[in-house]
Amino acid sequence: MLEKWLKEGFIRHKPDQLTVNQYEPGQGIPAHIDTHSAFEDEIISLSLGSEIIMDFKHPDGVTVPVMLPLRSLLVMTGESRYLWTHGITPRKFDTVQASKGHKSGIITGDVGDLTLSKRGIRTSFTFRKVRQTPCDCSYPLVCDSQMKEPPPSFPESDKEASQLEQKYVHQVYEEIAGHFSSTRHTPWPHIVEFLKALPSGSLVADVGCGNGKYLGINKELYMIGCDRSQNLVDICREKQYQAFVCDALSVPVRSGSCDACISIAVIHHFATAERRMAALQEIARLLRSGGKALIYVWAMEQEYQKKKSKYLRENKSNQGRQEISSDPSAQELFVEPVPDTGHQDSACSIPSINDFQKGRYHSREVANSMLPIHTNRTSFHSQDLLVPWHLKGNASKEKPTEPFGPAGTHDTGPVLHRYYHVFCEGELEAACQTLNNVSILQSYYDQGNWCVILQKA
Repeated sequence: MLEKWLKEGFIRHKPDQLTVNQYEPGQGIPAHIDTHSAFEDEIISLSLGSEIIMDFKHPDGVTVPVMLPLRSLLVMTGESRYLWTHGITPRKFDTVQASKGHKSGIITGDVGDLTLSKRGIRTSFTFRKVRQTPCDCSYPLVCDSQMKEPPPSFPESDKEASQLEQKYVHQVYEEIAGHFSSTRHTPWPHIVEFLKALPSGSLVADVGCGNGKYLGINKELYMIGCDRSQNLVDICREKQYQAFVCDALSVPVRSGSCDACISIAVIHHFATAERRMAALQEIARLLRSGGKALIYVWAMEQEYQKKKSKYLRENKSNQGRQEISSDPSAQELFVEPVPDTGHQDSACSIPSINDFQKGRYHSREVANSMLPIHTNRTSFHSQDLLVPWHLKGNASKEKPTEPFGPAGTHDTGPVLHRYYHVFCEGELEAACQTLNNVSILQSYYDQGNWCVILQKA
């Protein structure tokens, strides 16, 4: 069979590695690019059993669904092998062409020629040729052989997680603090609403306060801020705010002393479920009986209830006013209460409350443990990833600059990467429900973020 493929010109390299997988209906493959340095140009997939739709996605956001009929041979080479991700969405039905003559290839958007196809059992034979030399492909930005430093692996211990956060969170924020602050100037309406509803004289802690944009929202409150970044805390102090440096896992404030806490876009920077839980427990520790906390984390679902978040909708050519967590005040506000349906229509793996209570919830093990690098302004394909920040020089509050350019542009400044764990629907609530003496008053979705309001008993 291999000799026939070579003779027919389908492939140039004779494979020396074979992976066999069998998939039940409802199972899928996470979107990925096979590691450049591991294998030669051609990735060959022979499909037996059920037909299937494989999704190919370009870094600019273009997605192409391709029908793989039973007993078909797919050869990925060049750009499709090195640049586009490929994966199979976990579901039991595929949308396919209704035309009888259309049995393979790209699925078009002609709604009049689409139908549903029930999946069966599919067995795939993936052939590869092991690479003996470093990859020298034409796509250096996604090539591990040509990167100055390969992406880090997913942490397998608390020590590794701490080291990952130190390098890909703490050090990055120290370096980008000035530029980061210049893009953080507009308070989010629902956070303002929470702060303005608190009783006059309340003591409020902003855990992970950044440049302090929420510390002066309500002059009737006594607000203190803390952040891991010395440079961001210095910016707070320049504004005459009360702020100090500390880690969100260990806040040097007396237990039960705060009337309220806020934690905005912080907990998603912790690299394991255990460390994220510890950050939630620390916030709960600070609250007095009856005290409230508002928590925001970045959402895996950047399109929710058929509406795209501002992060996806933002015009990439619009200079300034773009933030890594979309600013809902810049466009119409999209806030949705979270329905208690228990349904999750995505590839997310949602932990149950029992999983958290019994310590069974650990981050998913994946075949390739290297953290993927996200393409800005596109949907997420992994919960744990690195997000690029294109650093600009001479950033000022008067002229905010674009923190990251559109895909394909060439920025003069360095590109730094921050670690994120994006939360799936229900994940934040499941974690909060395990906190002692804490109840969830409200949970909602706000422009690409999952949010909860907690109250301590």
